[in-house]
Amino acid sequence: MRLIVALEESLYIHNIRDMKVLHTIRETPANPLGLCALSISNDNCYLAYPGSSHIGEVQIFDTVNLQAVNMIPAHDSCLAALAFDSSGSKLATASEKGTVIRVFTIPDGQKIFEFRRGVKRCVSISSLAFNTESTFLCVSSNTETVHIFKLETPKESTKSEDEPSTWMGYLGKALMNSATYLPSQVTEVFSQGRAFATIKLPFSGIRNVCALVTISKPRVLVAAADGYIYIYNLDPTDGGDCTLLKQHRLDGAENTEVPSESAEGGDDNTAAEERSERPATLTRGTFAAAAASNVQTQSSKHNTKDYAQATDKSSKPKTDDLLGEAVEDEVNREGALPLNDENEFPPMTHYTDS
Repeated sequence: MRLIVALEESLYIHNIRDMKVLHTIRETPANPLGLCALSISNDNCYLAYPGSSHIGEVQIFDTVNLQAVNMIPAHDSCLAALAFDSSGSKLATASEKGTVIRVFTIPDGQKIFEFRRGVKRCVSISSLAFNTESTFLCVSSNTETVHIFKLETPKESTKSEDEPSTWMGYLGKALMNSATYLPSQVTEVFSQGRAFATIKLPFSGIRNVCALVTISKPRVLVAAADGYIYIYNLDPTDGGDCTLLKQHRLDGAENTEVPSESAEGGDDNTAAEERSERPATLTRGTFAAAAASNVQTQSSKHNTKDYAQATDKSSKPKTDDLLGEAVEDEVNREGALPLNDENEFPPMTHYTDS
């Protein structure tokens, strides 16, 4: 297992067992955001980081044998996001434009998928995430839309399926047939895949991280800087618009207010700031609540003792004890968030002030 420390112009590779520095990659291209990705696979433990500060080159480094293995020319503009799948055999990339998402095989660097997120505007990609089976790829940005792409190779169609049955089908076939005479930039747009499913978030302009998980059914999790985690249902067969199943405060505060959906991102940011400034009532059954309760008890006991005795490690509650208290309260508390309980996911609607 490896641990990576990314600095602006160097990368340090540590052995996570004893934290010794195994290798140092110096004089890397300027990387002020520390952009990199590390595969979690023991068999394919690769590191990906920008190979240029001007174009979207990806350097692939083998953290086991401690040697560079490939340089992938992924995009024309600088890189904005990188993500490995769970097996370390696929790498998703996005550039600063944020319009095209590409997936490459590792370590040979062959492009196997290319998806178009949009054409109207350039966006800032917040995160890329594969599901465990590497069949879906989730992409979030600074806009209100999260895109989910399906990683599947198009099947060869039969002769009967090649014959269009509608006028739109005939138009599409005509465009595809004429694509060989069009510039390469135009033909690429025809060949790029589109989103299999989408999510409309109740905000925009707020940094967020997405993840694809299976909790009884496929789910999409979006954790945002407004302090909420949003859980959406994903239909693995038909795709389409994902429905909001549950939202939860990450800090354990009792606040079930649904964030208002607004046409302007500035209003959403203001609402998020107002929610973060409100006094939070910690929910029983969380680690934060157990710790806060214990702090109050300890402060009342040591109000007449000196500072040294009050800060003695032996008098402090252990983390395991706090977790035990949280779990004990969690078992007996109503309104908890068990992610594997289907009854915890009633249909929800975003409310707006009118």
